[in-house]
Amino acid sequence: MALPPRSLRDPARLAAGLALAALLLFAGTATWLQFARTDLDWMRATLSLYLHGPHGLWLRGAYCVLAAAIAVLAIALHARLRGAARRGLPLALFCAAGVGLATVAVGDSWLPQRAPLLAPLVHALAAQTAFLCVTTAMLLQAWCFGRDPRWRGFHRFAWWWAWLAFAGLWLHVLWRDTPRGLGQKAVIALVVAWLARVALQLWRQPRRHG
Repeated sequence: MALPPRSLRDPARLAAGLALAALLLFAGTATWLQFARTDLDWMRATLSLYLHGPHGLWLRGAYCVLAAAIAVLAIALHARLRGAARRGLPLALFCAAGVGLATVAVGDSWLPQRAPLLAPLVHALAAQTAFLCVTTAMLLQAWCFGRDPRWRGFHRFAWWWAWLAFAGLWLHVLWRDTPRGLGQKAVIALVVAWLARVALQLWRQPRRHG
């Protein structure tokens, strides 16, 4: 009997492939909206503004897909790493970021009509949770890569890219004179690119037996 493809015999590799596809779907949707929404100034409008109005449902769906991708990738990494590199805190933070992102998408679907006074607070708390948790998790996960011999060669790239995203987030928060849309989208691009590169690295890595 023929064996299934290698990716199907390795759950972590399959999860990495699914996460990579989801990340590309999110990136493609967000990029497409920058051209489709001619009513918004892409340099000044944050991505959250695209959740409402024409094609808003597409972005809300893409947010949920991204949230699932973050959680799936975090679980796969936790399962694949070994010894001192396997830590529960990055997993918990990545999952919290996914929950925050999904809350933004779901809350923005009905809260503005049902609870207009509560909607901005929920959106702000959920979005801040997502950004802070995912960038902190990236730093911790990158540090953990350096403690696993099979990931040590990838550690330096992941570590400095994670710091770039973390610094970019705080630059966006503290430097209010920058175009808000451009700054936020740059941080999102750094995060999504880091996640995609990690997913690709996991997908390429052979499974450890025993």
